[in-house]
Amino acid sequence: MKSINLNISFEQYDQLSDLNELDKTLCGLAEQALAGSYSPYSKFRVGTAIRLSTGEIVLGSNQENVAYPSGLCAERVALFSIGSNYPNAVIQSMAITAQTDAFEILQPVTSCGGCLQVMVEFERRQKLPIEVIFYCLNGEILKVPSVKSLLPFAFVEERLEG
Repeated sequence: MKSINLNISFEQYDQLSDLNELDKTLCGLAEQALAGSYSPYSKFRVGTAIRLSTGEIVLGSNQENVAYPSGLCAERVALFSIGSNYPNAVIQSMAITAQTDAFEILQPVTSCGGCLQVMVEFERRQKLPIEVIFYCLNGEILKVPSVKSLLPFAFVEERLEG
């Protein structure tokens, strides 16, 4: 038997003003993306902003449907839009935030497993890390240098790749 420990590194910030200008802008755009959320059932709005290597920003917000689980998370809305509209794009970083009127969110909301798997696939395809910023409105921010560290056991099967 072998025991293996996995470690991840991330940066933790107390407030938005502690980030560099590019990251502050990306978080602000993720916050703006909340306005496009269609979440009448959960009332939990999620917004994401993704910066491409060209400097272009793609926004996404969660989209619910009464026929669960037909909705889609903000991260996948933005990523699939990139896959359709910018198939050769290189993603540099993404910011994700959430908001609800039901309670105050006190910690950054992280991506679900399905979104992480999609994020890992984009990172693998481009062969470059994607930086992820989990932004809590008026609170703490976590910045991870690569999606791979968030899902170290992502499903990968090279024989399925073209």
